[in-house]
Amino acid sequence: MATFLYKVGRFAFRRRGLVTLLWLAVVVGAGFAASVAPPPPTDTFSMPGTESQKAFDLLKEKFPAMSVDGATARVVVRAPAGEKLTDPTQKAKVESLVGALAKAPDVVAASDPFKTNAVSQDGTTAYAVATYKVSALKVTDEAHDGLDKALEDSRATGLTVEAGGDAVKVDGAPGGGAEGIGILVSAIVLVLTFGSMIAAGMPLLTAIFGVAIGGAAITALGTTFGLSSTTSTLALMIGLAVGIDYALFIVSRYRSEMAEGRERQDAAGRAVGTAGSAVVFAGLTVIVALAGLSVVNIPMLTKMGLAAAGTVAVAVLIATTFVPALLGFAPIKVMPRSERKKYYGKPLSERQQRKADKRAARQKPNLGTRWARFVVRRPLVVLLFGVLGLGVIAVPAASLQLGLPGEGTMATDTTQRKAYDMLSESFGAGFNGPLMVTVQAKDAATAAAGVGKELGKVEGIATVTPATPNDTGDTAVLTVIPKTGPTETETEDLVGHIRGIAGTLGAANGGAEILVTGQTALFIDFSQTLDDAMLPYLGLVVGLAFLLLVLVFRSLLVPLKAALGFLLSVGAALGAVVAVFQWGWLGDFFGVEQPGPIMSTLPIFMIGVVFGLAMDYEVFLVTRMREAYVHGAQPSEAVVTGFRYGGRVVGAAAIIMVSVFSGFIMEDNVFVKMVGFSLAIAVLFDAFVVRMALVPALFALLGRSAWWLPRWLDRLLPNMDVEGEKLNHVLGAPIPAQQRREQEVHIPG
Repeated sequence: MATFLYKVGRFAFRRRGLVTLLWLAVVVGAGFAASVAPPPPTDTFSMPGTESQKAFDLLKEKFPAMSVDGATARVVVRAPAGEKLTDPTQKAKVESLVGALAKAPDVVAASDPFKTNAVSQDGTTAYAVATYKVSALKVTDEAHDGLDKALEDSRATGLTVEAGGDAVKVDGAPGGGAEGIGILVSAIVLVLTFGSMIAAGMPLLTAIFGVAIGGAAITALGTTFGLSSTTSTLALMIGLAVGIDYALFIVSRYRSEMAEGRERQDAAGRAVGTAGSAVVFAGLTVIVALAGLSVVNIPMLTKMGLAAAGTVAVAVLIATTFVPALLGFAPIKVMPRSERKKYYGKPLSERQQRKADKRAARQKPNLGTRWARFVVRRPLVVLLFGVLGLGVIAVPAASLQLGLPGEGTMATDTTQRKAYDMLSESFGAGFNGPLMVTVQAKDAATAAAGVGKELGKVEGIATVTPATPNDTGDTAVLTVIPKTGPTETETEDLVGHIRGIAGTLGAANGGAEILVTGQTALFIDFSQTLDDAMLPYLGLVVGLAFLLLVLVFRSLLVPLKAALGFLLSVGAALGAVVAVFQWGWLGDFFGVEQPGPIMSTLPIFMIGVVFGLAMDYEVFLVTRMREAYVHGAQPSEAVVTGFRYGGRVVGAAAIIMVSVFSGFIMEDNVFVKMVGFSLAIAVLFDAFVVRMALVPALFALLGRSAWWLPRWLDRLLPNMDVEGEKLNHVLGAPIPAQQRREQEVHIPG
């Protein structure tokens, strides 16, 4: 591996013009393909194999006029204090509102609460439902404005009017400024790390190239593979972060090779051969983690994971080819300004050389070296503090409550939350989470009437509406109103109970097939699907990554502790998420207006992303230790060497990653804020506690046994040579700096 990538790096450095033109052609080609491609499809949410999805598909087929996938707006109206909506004056106002809703853009029907019995018993509150001909994602700004105008006009008459439903515009959509904040902070960190604007600019430039290619490819292939415009969200976020990191490691290794006296082409080749090998295997772990989202069997997550995995693959290719090509254009200017004169110009005199040697001897060990020496001296103390600290932070994770974002968890000043609370107060909590029960039979109307009568006797059900049959009479639908809210466990138990007795009810009513759907049932099935997929997904991702790390490090204990460390950091991150977003700790600081359940998708999403990124740091840091160990260093010396060369760079990479993710905490959208916080805190814990503290402490305690591998397995495994041992036979010893300067003429960098 190292020898092949060494040749790739040398070729890219030597033929930099050709390689750059090829990548420019790829960017232009991808951009052109995206510009001529049809508009990407809108997002569709489906969960194949679940009962709620089966019933939803049945409703679309049997009730085409219902527009079951069309958006809805549920408008809740309350009379002024001391009055009732049934009074003629107030009733006329409500009817005027219903008429305005019916005339709003894209609305196909608006229900009259006085005809649908949607008025509370005390007569003070009612609700009307506006049904749209398009899905929520296709509702236009004009339609949103029409709905808002109808609400405002009705409010002007003295009524209290609020609206919920997926047709209502959600304030706090992602603003798009997070990426800019991440890039700005990344630029500052890179400049401080490298001490060179050119060296700092290369990772940013190549990362932008990568996400541009990935985003354009997703757009170009959108219609072919059903990739919506939001599919690229995860791809761009991860692509930007890993693109910067991968280029950072290549550039840093090139500077290190130059400082050791390598000739420029060889320095570029060796940087790609060693650090590039780590990039390839780190990228593979990220790709495995993201592509593994396919096992969840939710098409939306599968597409997001595969698109992000493809963008990571592009980032790996760019880091191993385009980065060395750019180094060829500025082989000296990527070095710190204070050191550039060492690499061109007149050779130093003997007196100048002696002074330079003395200055070098007086230089203090860098922070990474000092930290590694401290950990090696006190490994047990560091290990105990690190494990106990993360363990304490992980305690709140035991109280984790999962759910999907609903109007009941929105901020109290939003119209959706106000409408939700008004319905709960006047009609009962279950009105915010009705269930739809489909009944298929030869005489569906009669069968559904019998089913509805039996369901009315079930504890936990407040109301069962009369059945509505379709035109052919073979399917009918019932609306069941629970007594409890959509996010309460009692409602989940009720859905399970109805499904459990569905067979008996169907057999007693003409052999009818009974299915339960609706938004509440859909959310329940969604959470259950994620729960069922968690262990298989974790086993697949960790298992494949374990095999990859065994190949990289030729050790069983190194991959094992890498996986265990990851579980520790994820547990601590989940604990922090629960404390902030579920319990409300530091809620004001992070802008959490309404604590509530954690998004059901967050744990599996965080596991996939953070595992890949955690293995990045494991590979980059430990390959340096492995390299030193293979070249003859003692285990403790290998740890110090790994931190001497890799600690600062890994720290900078982690700060960049945390900065990119932290930018999303500033968004108003609760889910985006939660994702940004969880990824940022998880990377922070994993990089600076697990990889930078627990890993060296374990190496110090295990000694040579850390690199143990059974002999039979050692013979079976191919030698990937990630540490670049074979390159010593290709390159030989580096040319001493003074001798190289004497051999070189002045070559502008």
